[in-house]
Amino acid sequence: MQAILISINAWERIMALNPNGLRLSLGDSVAIACEHGQELGKIIEFQELTEAQLQETPIGNIVERVASAEDFSSNNANNRDAEAVLEYCHRAIKKHNLEMKLVDVHTSLDGQRVTFAFIADGRVDFRELVKDLSRHYQKNIRLHQLGVRDEAKITGDIGCCGLTQCCIGHLKKLGNVTSEFAEHQQVVHRGSERLSGVCGRLKCCLAYEESHYQELIGKLPAVGTRVRTKHGRGEVIGWHVLRGSVNVRLDPEKEGDKPIIVEIPIVNKEAEKEK
Repeated sequence: MQAILISINAWERIMALNPNGLRLSLGDSVAIACEHGQELGKIIEFQELTEAQLQETPIGNIVERVASAEDFSSNNANNRDAEAVLEYCHRAIKKHNLEMKLVDVHTSLDGQRVTFAFIADGRVDFRELVKDLSRHYQKNIRLHQLGVRDEAKITGDIGCCGLTQCCIGHLKKLGNVTSEFAEHQQVVHRGSERLSGVCGRLKCCLAYEESHYQELIGKLPAVGTRVRTKHGRGEVIGWHVLRGSVNVRLDPEKEGDKPIIVEIPIVNKEAEKEK
């Protein structure tokens, strides 16, 4: 089944929807019905989903229509007073003495629901805050907790490369970036400060070449493997992934000799695994 991936704003999760037979193009804005009410979203990707993927990516309600000028006008009107809404919520948070940082606010296209995005170190009991906001605005109130990477997408900044952050431009879906990526690319020695983005987490760009590194690593013998080389037998103690070579500590010819470490290219099969 073909689904369209919809982005409502910088911090809501990407939604997969049935296009409902409409002729749609990448970048089109559409009116959709979802669990948060009627929303205005933008098509960021078309995707063929298998049965297994359908179970992992719940399909929301079908697209209602291509967004009209009236939809854009309503959406702008609903969110015109965002600064004032944020200010009131800031005061309410302070009144209830809650440890949370307010980041953004969004009112749905139908004007029935107001969603406040916030950051907090742990769980926050905001039930009294929701009651306060519901009484004041007479709307459904939803509080949505974000991570620091989501905050960076909203506030925006310049990366160390001198360009606008990827998450603000082309990178719509933030994947999982782990320390293993830095290990595979042999950049751990650069330190956390150089490997961290504006958000304070590992840079998303570490994931861009990960599949290539995985392919190259698959051709190298694991560290600790015993190998035969033209220099003699030894043990693999390190990799040079991009050069396609390994460091081998050769077995000493006699007891007491100082170990010799040599770099051996694997692509030329100058080192073979011992059987």
